Amino acid sequence: MLQSDNLDDLSRPIRLSVVIPVYNAALDLERCLIALEQSTYSEWEVVVADDGSTDGSGEVARRHRAQLVSLSENGGQSRARNRGATAASGEVLLFIDADVCVHADTLARVAAAFASDPDLGALMGSYDDRPAAPSFLSQYKNLFHHYVHQRGCAEAATFWSGCGAIRRRLFLSMGGFNEEFRAIEDIELGYRLRRAGHRIRLEKAVQVTHCKPWPFGTLIRTDLFCRGVPWVALMLRDRHLTCDLNLGWSDRISALLTYLLVGSAAFAAAPAGGGPSASWLALGLLAVFLLVQRDFYRFFIRQRGGLFALQVLPMHLLYYLYSGAAVPLGVAAYLGAKKGSRSGQSSAARDRSSSAVIRRTDPVPRAEILVRTAAEAERS
Repeated sequence: MLQSDNLDDLSRPIRLSVVIPVYNAALDLERCLIALEQSTYSEWEVVVADDGSTDGSGEVARRHRAQLVSLSENGGQSRARNRGATAASGEVLLFIDADVCVHADTLARVAAAFASDPDLGALMGSYDDRPAAPSFLSQYKNLFHHYVHQRGCAEAATFWSGCGAIRRRLFLSMGGFNEEFRAIEDIELGYRLRRAGHRIRLEKAVQVTHCKPWPFGTLIRTDLFCRGVPWVALMLRDRHLTCDLNLGWSDRISALLTYLLVGSAAFAAAPAGGGPSASWLALGLLAVFLLVQRDFYRFFIRQRGGLFALQVLPMHLLYYLYSGAAVPLGVAAYLGAKKGSRSGQSSAARDRSSSAVIRRTDPVPRAEILVRTAAEAERS
């Protein structure tokens, strides 16, 4: 793993191209670019892909002397990142969102990781444990993300564009991000990279501060319709069930426990319910849930104290409820896409592929109207 004492030990400086897509986020972009200017690493450029903004985001980029790629209309982050990557000149592309701030050593750590491992294709980092937005939900959500990435496997199963780097030549050879995707385009790229035999590392010391506030509705919509549902459809499409990050066995067990817990609590509270026995069952299931998730709650107690960790519990249970709901919704989206793909084939092609399931190169369905609509709403 990359160590902090070898950040300056680069036999040949690697030039980084920091690619930032932005859509009507001028204030966030200003903060992001100011943080970049404090970097201790010097071999880098920044490319801002303005995805049809109308709030002066492009002017912010010019003021900070960033290379600006202006797109005439909003076409999604995948397209914006791809256009930015095409305009970049660095050996390694570092994708970050406009609402993050790099640490002073983030770029140096990225460069050192690639310099020390010539076989490394890509890496991803993590949000830090100091999210900028002060509200409870924002602190909870961003710290949750930090916890998940900090406990993940070093040899990653996917990619993350919130703070993720990839060799530019490899990125272009893979065709970049799939522009059919309005969400999880980074995960889809990661699956393609791994399927092609390229290594992706989770560098836990490569961190950025997330500045995004999380209102309740946005949090649920994003987790369910912009992540959970399309991710399930993608795993079915690629026939690849990962067991890392927030898809580990403890998370699957916790989702099952949550449904059993809610069901037993509802039964106990019903007028003709199970009475004390159902209540004791619910309490027992809660105890098992906390036992399975003990490291999670220890983390929150260390970070924000016991009262904060207690407030996290209902949100954590809700997380597993809607994550569980994402499974049947994702299956339905996948089956709908498979049916649509088959109905669009010619009769001759249908005969040749009557026994085939959806092609692994097909995008996750455009027919996921709820997913696409939620993703677009999240970007606005």
